[in-house]
Amino acid sequence: MSEATRQPTLYVAFELSNQKWHLAFTVGLGQPPRERIIPAGDLSALQREIARACQRFGLPENTRILSCYEAGREGFWLHRYLVAQGIQNYVVDSASIQVDRRARRAKTDHLDGVQLVTQLVRFDAGDPKVWRVVHVPDPQAEDRRHLHRQLWTLKDDRTRYINRIKGLLATQGVRIPVGRDFLQRLAQARCWDESPLPEGFRQRLEVEYAGLQFVEEQIRRLEAQRRQIIRTSDDPAVQQVRRLMRLRAIGENGAWVLVMEFFAWRKFRNRREVGGLSGLTPTPYRSGEEAQEQGISKASNGRLRALMTELAWAWLRYQPESELSRWYWERFGRGSKRQRRIGIVALARKLLIALWRYLETGEVPAGARLKA
Repeated sequence: MSEATRQPTLYVAFELSNQKWHLAFTVGLGQPPRERIIPAGDLSALQREIARACQRFGLPENTRILSCYEAGREGFWLHRYLVAQGIQNYVVDSASIQVDRRARRAKTDHLDGVQLVTQLVRFDAGDPKVWRVVHVPDPQAEDRRHLHRQLWTLKDDRTRYINRIKGLLATQGVRIPVGRDFLQRLAQARCWDESPLPEGFRQRLEVEYAGLQFVEEQIRRLEAQRRQIIRTSDDPAVQQVRRLMRLRAIGENGAWVLVMEFFAWRKFRNRREVGGLSGLTPTPYRSGEEAQEQGISKASNGRLRALMTELAWAWLRYQPESELSRWYWERFGRGSKRQRRIGIVALARKLLIALWRYLETGEVPAGARLKA
């Protein structure tokens, strides 16, 4: 046991919800936790309960305080507040917490708080496998994500508007392309019996189309803003974006998302960490004589994995002479469609590792070509 764990320590676990925070305090294993409930976001009440817990357990004023909470809707602001107060805090990946595997198990804020503070004591005692700790980005790295995530939201909204317009038209037996001349086509459209479209129906379509135009204008504005940043910014992350864009098969959107979501805010020590964070690593299941592959772990951002799959297909098309492309065709090129789809995930993982090396050392992926 380290010297840090011998000194008096107050362990605090947060069970967060929208209306209230459930706090569980303890000083070690075997000590029944002290539980308190405070209004959500009430930092003054939090400070009072921490001070009362120190008095309750007879701890000195300079007591080491260790806390944790599960990653969720509160984001990282609470972590930054606790650190600013001199409290060592861990943000925990909720999917990695060990739980009872029975089909029916009791679950309450009380039980979750007790379990969380107990596992915090075990983690501090040197058992790192009780959970996985989330790497908290600095505020600048977190702020860089908003532009492309807003684009994701707007593009999803655009798809919903288009699908809703097409669905409404289909109820009247009308087929009109949702393009720039949609309103002109709508004015000339007729129902299945050649009667004019009902007035209320037509007005609803005009409102939906106005919403679609607004969303498309916001998309164009954000994409123009991103292009301007790429051209003029001296930020190290943007410089990485420009370096990735030098490679054929990687465009503005792919380079930006890869850097802002993956490369710019983490320092990887080896390729295993790169593959693990991407969620593209295999998860074997072997027990006795039973052995099977369960697919990739998916322990990361789903949009990032989808992007890497798209980039892998683009790499095969625009970098056919690279070693990665030759490896894919030699390994999976003669297989079935299913085998090629499985192989493209393996290629995506290898490509991601190659891009990491390219950004870290300047080593261009073997056989790859740069843009003019």
